[in-house]
Amino acid sequence: MSSGFLSRPSFSTLREQFLVAATAAGAILTEYPHPLCGPFGEPLATDVALLGNPEAKRVLVALSGTHGVEGYYGSTCQTRWLQEFDQGSLPDDVAVLMIHLINPWGTAWIRRVNEDNIDLNRNYLDFSRQLPHNEHYEALHEIYSCRELEGPVRRRADAMLEARITAQGWSAVMAIVEAGQYAHADGLFYGGQAASWSNRTLHAILVRHLARTEVAMCFDLHTGAGAYGHPMLMTIAQAQYPALNDARRCYGPWLYTLLTGADSRSDTGVTATATGYTSQALLDALPQLHLMPFVIECGTYEGELIHSTLRDDHWLHLYGDPIDQSGRRIKLTLLEQFWPADQDWQETVWLRTRQIWQRSLEFLPML
Repeated sequence: MSSGFLSRPSFSTLREQFLVAATAAGAILTEYPHPLCGPFGEPLATDVALLGNPEAKRVLVALSGTHGVEGYYGSTCQTRWLQEFDQGSLPDDVAVLMIHLINPWGTAWIRRVNEDNIDLNRNYLDFSRQLPHNEHYEALHEIYSCRELEGPVRRRADAMLEARITAQGWSAVMAIVEAGQYAHADGLFYGGQAASWSNRTLHAILVRHLARTEVAMCFDLHTGAGAYGHPMLMTIAQAQYPALNDARRCYGPWLYTLLTGADSRSDTGVTATATGYTSQALLDALPQLHLMPFVIECGTYEGELIHSTLRDDHWLHLYGDPIDQSGRRIKLTLLEQFWPADQDWQETVWLRTRQIWQRSLEFLPML
């Protein structure tokens, strides 16, 4: 499989740079091996770096790669922060926990989803309970299981989507599609039928590393939604949570609060109708913590263009070949949509991410 797959950037390079920087910073490292390999046969894993006192009661958590291809931004910021880390800069009783590429398969294969076509931000649910039913997606599934990249079948699917958008509007259709669905493993925004490897691994990391923590500020790192080059700071939950006032006190008007639900809407580009978000999973898993779950969402391209590219990549892994000419073109396009090559974009999102983390480290000792 390796001969024609994109080799740069790569999961292996991201991982090596992160581990080198974490080791130089004096971090305590833990490896969580993934059962599958990458496109070059390389081993995959989620790595965790802990800096500061392991017994610290206050912790900044930075999580990358929930959506695999978006991990190129998250990993780069984690590594750059580690490279600048000063051993004496952490306040007393404050630690930093870097969770590197929680969806390593998605990053390695340049996919937004995981090895089972699962969107992790639809997978953090209690699977012992009845799963959400997205009845309105049923009429749209044919569009996203189309067997052609080009040709009459694809043109018919495109026409069906365009007709829906004309009748209901772009935002209304995307609110249905991006809400997630649990009935079609070959569909878009699939949430799965059970907790994924990444879901189970994240919960294991939380139990291992945050068992004695009292206060935590967690940042889930994303790209794709919002204005180009604008890193938007958000907090996402199903309802207001106990530490929300402190989150607002720390960041003031920089912070956008998104409360999700079937009838919720948002003008941020982030779906308000979805269930299974990482942020809510953190709140559910750590009820004893004074926890502030954040998302840093770095805007890239227009939603219509990103959606079209996601459809192409979805087709590629259902019916195509990631190493032929079409496969390479789709992968290059997808990577650009979520990790623009524009150096000004990359520098801007890093600068803002560093600012957000610095304010967190200054605020945590006051709690």
